[in-house]
Amino acid sequence: MVIIDMFVAMAKGTGIANFSLAHIVMICFGILFIWFGIKKKFEPFLLVPLGIGCILVNVPGTGLMDVGGLLHFNYLGIAAVIYPPLIFLGVGAMTDFGPLIANPSTIVLGAAAHLGIFVALIGAKLLGFDISEAGAIGIIGGADGPMAIYVATKLAPHLLGPVAVAAYSYMALLPLIQPPIMKALVPEKERMIAMEKMRPVSQIEKIAFPIMMILVVLVLLPPIAPLISCLMLGNLIRESGVMERVANTIGGVFLDVITVFIAVAIGSTMSAENFVNMQTLMIVVLGLIAFCIGTASGVLWARLMCFMSKGKINPLIGSAGIAAVPMAARVSHMVGIQANKRNYLIMHAMGPNLAGVLGTAVAGGIMLTLLGVI
Repeated sequence: MVIIDMFVAMAKGTGIANFSLAHIVMICFGILFIWFGIKKKFEPFLLVPLGIGCILVNVPGTGLMDVGGLLHFNYLGIAAVIYPPLIFLGVGAMTDFGPLIANPSTIVLGAAAHLGIFVALIGAKLLGFDISEAGAIGIIGGADGPMAIYVATKLAPHLLGPVAVAAYSYMALLPLIQPPIMKALVPEKERMIAMEKMRPVSQIEKIAFPIMMILVVLVLLPPIAPLISCLMLGNLIRESGVMERVANTIGGVFLDVITVFIAVAIGSTMSAENFVNMQTLMIVVLGLIAFCIGTASGVLWARLMCFMSKGKINPLIGSAGIAAVPMAARVSHMVGIQANKRNYLIMHAMGPNLAGVLGTAVAGGIMLTLLGVI
């Protein structure tokens, strides 16, 4: 009996005794994320660490998310809004705004592809969320992970976990979500359109752009100044031409490391206790609807531009109007290549893609301003 009691005591001291079906379900989701990242190569920098974080937090008894635990300290980078500006700094250092400057008309596509934000906001309000919660849920449709984290932290901190998970998961799964919508809405004849080469953009224009954007954001949208200022600072470092080593580091190794940290932190919010409930399911579904509607509205507006330009614009670039840079632009290019192997759309799609980043920032800034959050 003494030996049996010892084994029982040992079992109670492990995580085995506290495992539940919900924990197993969430661990399976973590494994699924890792599978998509490694096997399907859907943004492995996001999905693999996100899956690991999900698995770690759902093994009972580790204490990793307790105060003082490893995952708890890492999560503070999100809760204290440290990681999102750093992500924007890295993205700015690796981004060429030339396509947007060369073809400013694509700003319209960046606006059109954000219809999903407002559809999700209205849907969340109808489902019983308050206006602040609805705003945090709606921003998922912008497909901008750091902005979703920032807005959710300000408007509805208690929803930060599911909002961040939905935003980053759908961003990583864009190659799975967008192509069926694009092919359904754009006939093959239009998908085959090869666009003309864009005009060259001078270095002076590229240097003036981030400075101008910083001034505009600080004056008109101060609530989102930390993110856009870091984005433009990173871009100015890149375009200055005198800090190449710094730009390569910020836009390369630094960005990769911060991405892993933020993805693990997001995955660590996916505990069975927090995620296996109807509220999270509604947020995830609303986020998917927002992504689909944003993709569709961007494509349909691009088809209108194609008609007005007499076939000079490939409508596929409209799907890149959401803010997932450069993932959405790559998806537009990939679908274009499938229709016409000589169809090089990546740079043309970067125009609306970058406009989408600014569009999400504007939408987030408007929400924070109207709701009195500074």
